[in-house]
Amino acid sequence: MTMPLTLYNTLTNRKEEFVPVEPGKVKMYNCGPTVYMYAHIGNFRSFMLADLLRRYLEYKGYEVDQVMNITDVGHLTSDADEGEDKLEKAARTEKKDPWQIAEFYMNAFFEDIDALGLKRAKVYPRATEHVGDMIQTVKALIAKGHAYEVNGCVYYDVTTFPEYGKLSGNTLDKLEAGARIDVNPDKKNPHDFALWVTDPNHIMKWESPWGVGYPGWHLECSTMSQKYLGDTIDIHTGGEDNIFPHHECEIAQSEGATGKPFVKYWLHARFLLVDGGKMSKSKGNFYTIRDLLDRGLDPMPIRYTLLSAHYRQQLNFTFDTVEASDAAIKRLKEFVANMEAATGDGEDPEVEKRLEEVEADFEAAMDNDLNIAGALGHIFDFVRDVNRLDVGAADGARAAAVIRKFDRVLGVLPEAREESLDADVEALIAEREAARKAKDFARADAIRADLAAQGIILKDTPDGVRWETQR
Repeated sequence: MTMPLTLYNTLTNRKEEFVPVEPGKVKMYNCGPTVYMYAHIGNFRSFMLADLLRRYLEYKGYEVDQVMNITDVGHLTSDADEGEDKLEKAARTEKKDPWQIAEFYMNAFFEDIDALGLKRAKVYPRATEHVGDMIQTVKALIAKGHAYEVNGCVYYDVTTFPEYGKLSGNTLDKLEAGARIDVNPDKKNPHDFALWVTDPNHIMKWESPWGVGYPGWHLECSTMSQKYLGDTIDIHTGGEDNIFPHHECEIAQSEGATGKPFVKYWLHARFLLVDGGKMSKSKGNFYTIRDLLDRGLDPMPIRYTLLSAHYRQQLNFTFDTVEASDAAIKRLKEFVANMEAATGDGEDPEVEKRLEEVEADFEAAMDNDLNIAGALGHIFDFVRDVNRLDVGAADGARAAAVIRKFDRVLGVLPEAREESLDADVEALIAEREAARKAKDFARADAIRADLAAQGIILKDTPDGVRWETQR
């Protein structure tokens, strides 16, 4: 690791050199889905940031311990302390119980991340499986004077944490000077937030020292992060909508309970736009991953689109963009195939020069706060330049290898395959070659179509026929 990685830290509002707590290892927590519906493409912008960051950290040689939570209780429709639980609202709408809703949409989420090629986290803790741990966190906060109980509910007293607002800028002075909020008479301060809620109408509930109830949404991530990653972690990611109140409250809880710094680096992805506007069901531009797959889109161009813009810039999602992403992936695949099929003993010193340059340029861009757009620009400049050269077998193999190395970060190309086919397919390819030589083009075209139907695409090149499997 010769170049330092810099990341924009929301906590300090500046780029900082990344230095993990423990050399060579990274502890990373990513805010995951609330499993009351299919995750939409805006959610996946945040999940893609986590995947890109993990992949690049591993590219640089770090061992990454990644945890992403599954919220299956306690996330209210207001994202704060008001409104109905999103799981229970979905359960009422679909005439199921909330446990069924959570299980169904959690499994759907895993299907979606697998389709888009996101690496699985080390663990996906479910909130409902850690309620006992959360109760212990609440006890610790009460014991340290940060929380209080009223009528079976427990609230965090934000006045006991002087640094409240250090992530978002929403300090108590600014909050109190801002818009009025509904006053809960049980709260000492209107900005105090719930750690434990007693509500007889809530379906999902557990026994606690304060009454039968359920945990607050903010509490869940603090507890599960501490359980799996320890008191202080390196990186926490999420969407920009998580900054306040969710992540601000996480800091207050975690640091209030442990007395230690919670997170060194906070990274947040900007919102995703669709056709230049906010995504909404009423506009008809609200898309889940499976909506796009049902339209016949391939998952890899969707992935490429979601990761191709810098995470701190708004991304405008359009179907034209997905089409352009598909063309970009095909260009990379074709380049790799051509390079791996190159023959001849010649070596061009220009290839060596461009290989050294593109690795340095790619890593410099990614080290600059994950500048993926710049990194992709360097990759395609390299592809253009090498395509103009007379590339022999050795140079071709190295050019293909560097693209495959970059794809450890991008994750959009098929894995390298063994150059072998079933005997009957090999026989059909040989028969087609014979038919072409005999000018029996009808038979040659029929064989090509038959193989294409099996997912095997033939390409005729000056060096002979090549094949590839269709993703």
